[in-house]
Amino acid sequence: MSVVSAIRTRDAAELPGKRDEAWRWTDLRGLIRQVPAPSDELDVSALPAGPFDALADEVLVVANGRGAAHIGVEPGESKVVALRIVSRGDGAHAARISVDVEVAGRLTILESYEGDADGYLSQTGLMLSMGKDAAVERIVLASDGAEGVTVSQAEVDLAPGASFAQSVLTSGARRQRLETVVRHPGGHADLRLDGVYLLADKRHADLTTAVTHQAVDGTTQQLTKGVVRDQARAVFQGKIVVAEGADRTDARMGHHALILSDRAEVDAKPELEIYADDVSCAHGNTVGALDEDALFYARQRGMPEDEARALLTEAFIGEVVDRIGHEPARDIVRAWVGDRLRG
Repeated sequence: MSVVSAIRTRDAAELPGKRDEAWRWTDLRGLIRQVPAPSDELDVSALPAGPFDALADEVLVVANGRGAAHIGVEPGESKVVALRIVSRGDGAHAARISVDVEVAGRLTILESYEGDADGYLSQTGLMLSMGKDAAVERIVLASDGAEGVTVSQAEVDLAPGASFAQSVLTSGARRQRLETVVRHPGGHADLRLDGVYLLADKRHADLTTAVTHQAVDGTTQQLTKGVVRDQARAVFQGKIVVAEGADRTDARMGHHALILSDRAEVDAKPELEIYADDVSCAHGNTVGALDEDALFYARQRGMPEDEARALLTEAFIGEVVDRIGHEPARDIVRAWVGDRLRG
């Protein structure tokens, strides 16, 4: 099943659904009975500025599936690119973006998903290839509309000695899936995959990752934290496979969530599959409520309850935000988180 195929053929039967194991908590086939007509072309010059435009050497806009489709970094070059994925109207659209970072290149991708209030269907495929000793940091802010349906699927090919760090932050949509698949070659390549979801009302967000360690001496760190309230639903699926012969792999995964109302839901599935012997791997998963003792202490100090809850929640999420390497982008992300926690 393929979202891209469904958009091209307008056949809803092509959409993934709950009978597909990897999509059982993000059922698009049961939600969308008729795939919308193709989205209208947008006047990019009329769009407001994106959240990261001022930080970038280059701004690329993909609007309703149309726009720049390639980012290239030459050997030894360093570049900061703002990549804007804009959805407007109630149509359907898909886009494919390729990213090639040559040997020892340096790239920061400041990626934003910007949706309006209409019921669009959007798919974005990001294919990222890295050369030896290259370094990429990908920071994603997903601000889709409440009626939008968005699927983002990134495929990352690391090379020995390369470093890839990712931070995905989302406020969800009617349905939203942010997926990352990484082929890890070992060879002292380093991978960080982090995520934050802040969901309210009836919004849904699915953060799915899959990492395959293929050879010796690879490192993966993964930390995802989230907050759900009202009738929102979060999905976390993280899978790390250590293939036979991928000795001396160090892979660690953590997922931790706060549920702030009785009708909110979190579905979490962290997985490790290990076929090698000499490895150091672990995963953890917790879902709970705010620490009532800490809340009581803050209120005893004269802090209003709403402010105390927001402060404690922001501190909980802050551990992930603090891991972002690009400082100006980290400041924008921290403000984005604060606005949503206090909104």
